[in-house]
Amino acid sequence: MAKYILKRLLGLLPVLFGITLLVFIFLHLIPGDPATVLLGERGTPEQVEILRAKLGLNQPLPLQYLAFLWSLLRLDLGNSIISGIPIIDEITSRWPATFELSVVAMLVALVIGIPAGILAAVRKNSWLDNLAMSGSLIGVSLPVYWLGLMLIYLFAVYLKWLPPSGRISVDLGFGFKSITGFYILDALLRWDLAALRDAIAHLILPALTLGTIPLAIIARITRSAMLEVLSQDYIRTARAKGLPEYWVILKHALKNAFLPIVTTIGLQFGTLLGGAILTETIFSWPGIGSWIYSGILTRDYPIVQGGVIFVSVTFVLINLAVDISYAFLDPRIQYR
Repeated sequence: MAKYILKRLLGLLPVLFGITLLVFIFLHLIPGDPATVLLGERGTPEQVEILRAKLGLNQPLPLQYLAFLWSLLRLDLGNSIISGIPIIDEITSRWPATFELSVVAMLVALVIGIPAGILAAVRKNSWLDNLAMSGSLIGVSLPVYWLGLMLIYLFAVYLKWLPPSGRISVDLGFGFKSITGFYILDALLRWDLAALRDAIAHLILPALTLGTIPLAIIARITRSAMLEVLSQDYIRTARAKGLPEYWVILKHALKNAFLPIVTTIGLQFGTLLGGAILTETIFSWPGIGSWIYSGILTRDYPIVQGGVIFVSVTFVLINLAVDISYAFLDPRIQYR
């Protein structure tokens, strides 16, 4: 197992190299210049050139890329061109917001998606099956930005039940000092029920928006995996022995159908942790996704490069954790 993990971690190096190269190339293909953005319309060409030289943007692109790689090898992601804040500090401050939102969105997807997939498989071709699969198809098809805006209009503007954006209300935010960066956890540690209710209220709409697509995908994968397992001989044997139906479904069928479900969960969770740009932008959620998006708009190269590398490493580590979990879910699987 240790050799397998080490091999996978070493395999991450060429992947990261390819990612850094592609991001660097694509960033420099985008029209615009960070120096021009910084100085604005009033900046003279001379001032722009001076600032470009100061930022190292006047160097040939290969030299700029090598300088970036050298900084990366020293675990230095650089500073933001616009704000001057170290990239690692930005990631540290914004990561909890993305993680908190991703976990809640995935919980929504799991709590609804897995039972819906199980019911659809057990009641194949029934109205429950048709309802679950139709709902999952709609969930995958709905544009995230449209769904987010509709939820804001319905529950925040029209019904006024939930806040439209942000992580916590302004009146609470001034007196709420975060300890861990996770607002729900901070509120629980301080037993601040007002802050806890407010933080949960701010999470509901973005979590529903972000969790819709994973929910639909998990429901469809669960149904497909369960249908394959339910047709196996050992399921018929378990039923012939007189075992209760719920025990046959949960103990025998679901357990043996869980590998593809776990794979899907890992891929979807890795995607969510990467930062949902549209969801975070619509709901003004100060996470990784909206931060990278702002870096793209302002041509802030260190933000985009550092953010994408962090997202890539997170995604690969999530996949590694999923692969390792296979050995615990299925004893027949061994890694060498």
